[in-house]
Amino acid sequence: MAGVAGVSDGGGPGGTGAADAAPASLTERRKAATRLDIARTAAELFTERGLRATRAEDIARGAGVAPRTFYRYFPTKEESVAPLFAAGAQLWAEAVREAPAGLPVPQALRHAVERALTADDPANAASLEWIRALLRMADESPALRAVWADTSRVSEATLRAILAERTGADADGLDLRLAAGVASTAVRVAVETWAASDAPADGPGGPAALALTCLSALDGAVDSSPSGDGAAKKWSPS
Repeated sequence: MAGVAGVSDGGGPGGTGAADAAPASLTERRKAATRLDIARTAAELFTERGLRATRAEDIARGAGVAPRTFYRYFPTKEESVAPLFAAGAQLWAEAVREAPAGLPVPQALRHAVERALTADDPANAASLEWIRALLRMADESPALRAVWADTSRVSEATLRAILAERTGADADGLDLRLAAGVASTAVRVAVETWAASDAPADGPGGPAALALTCLSALDGAVDSSPSGDGAAKKWSPS
């Protein structure tokens, strides 16, 4: 999935570290902060100048690092925005993890959407607009599409692990894989649909509202009783 609002400096290269992971060292936090600074600079330059007109050296200069430092973190200019995509995915995954324990899984997913894709916070709103611009650029950039796709893949795996925690179901089982895949796809499609439109982020055509509509197809995908046997149910689109 690719959730997109909010940008933190947590996580590793994929930006989807679990909440219960060991505290990062000072060096790790500095590296994460540098990665995020480069990503923000890249997004700003891509939106101002265009993807083709922006060089990796331009991004490095704007972020205040040497070109060799840029390439130490990112092999290509397109991959430099990966932390922005990943931070939104991390926010979505952690919102699912932190949803009240008593909520059935479909409601927990909706609860997470309402928090991770909201534009109420100015920082989140700005991040969403960056993502919208980047996704529009991705229509003409296979490399940027690949970065988005990889983030979606990692996010889906993270969501699957979190749903396994909530339900007690086998994270490698077919039913839970399908449930996580459907949920992640629902959010990704909602974000991409919004990005392709001119709808405001906080309206009925915004990413949160669209994701809630898409997630309605997931009802019944997994056992909705946290106190039950944790067995995943077959997904049905009905």
